[in-house]
Amino acid sequence: MNVTEAVDRRVSVRAFKPDPVPGALVREILEAAHRAPSGGNLQPWRVHSLAGEPLEALKARVAANLGGETPEYDVYPDNLWDPFRARRFECGEDLYATLGIPREDKPARLQQLFKNTQFFGAPVGLFFSLDRKLGRPQWADVGMYMQTVMLLAVERGLATCAQEFWSVHHSAVRDFLDTMRALELAHVPLYGHRPQGGGVPVPQYQLGYGRNAPE
Repeated sequence: MNVTEAVDRRVSVRAFKPDPVPGALVREILEAAHRAPSGGNLQPWRVHSLAGEPLEALKARVAANLGGETPEYDVYPDNLWDPFRARRFECGEDLYATLGIPREDKPARLQQLFKNTQFFGAPVGLFFSLDRKLGRPQWADVGMYMQTVMLLAVERGLATCAQEFWSVHHSAVRDFLDTMRALELAHVPLYGHRPQGGGVPVPQYQLGYGRNAPE
């Protein structure tokens, strides 16, 4: 598999097989991803991997408080504007349509939201974080590292889903992991094997270039 194929096959999977992912494979992917770029080679990312009993314990803790708390950062800006607002709306509509959940079925939509707390059944959860004293450039570095991790997972036959959902449970995660107290939670990708079929198609939008657009 080449890079283009891995990029094309990576989708956000929201249903995983219960098959375990070997810890050695998880470590192999995380170590290989350290080739990702970072300004000044700071490599600001920190990763906590959960599986088995610890993962189940965190699921139970968070499931008891689905509403969570005020997030440490805004996932989206206030009063999101077009075209971004339209893209977000379309993404949500496509997701629920694929699942066969109509807009008026609020209980079913809440049940789908609840599945976030269960990692959509994934056997491994990865918590990505960085020192809270770092700035926006380091957040970008963490994003590049995460994308590298997810593409390496695809290459090895694994599916992933990056979750912003956990931003409303940052205190619960830090209390559970303990070692994250000086860190700010950035994102949570999941690891696992994808069932046959599934997946929500992602619309492709026209690229916007600057003044010196490529020919």
